[in-house]
Amino acid sequence: QVQLVESGGGLVQAGGSLRLSCAASGFTLSSSAMGWFRQAPAKEREFVAYITSRSISTNYADSVKGRFTISRDNAKNTVYLEMNRLKPEDTAVYYCAAPKMAKIISTRATDYGSWGQGTQVTVSS
Repeated sequence: QVQLVESGGGLVQAGGSLRLSCAASGFTLSSSAMGWFRQAPAKEREFVAYITSRSISTNYADSVKGRFTISRDNAKNTVYLEMNRLKPEDTAVYYCAAPKMAKIISTRATDYGSWGQGTQVTVSS
């Protein structure tokens, strides 16, 4: 059974940094692209970043490009999201996700079939 557990969220001032982690189990992480998404109150879940299975390729939403970095350590079954120069508009629940099929590489939430419980990130101004 696929399990994704996020951690690392919290309250930070604008301009600060956080590092989110996503511990994966129940599937072969090294064979799968992984994504991070976020959902703010009263807003739809939106794509943040993805990384391919062997870290060859990454992709970011324009709103986070240059500030966030996605990475992974397949040996530790963990995916990370390093967030720098945080802004109040980054406030949201952040989710990591595994695609419905290992070869899928996508920015669409509907292409992902397994989700963590989310971790809250709050950025104060």
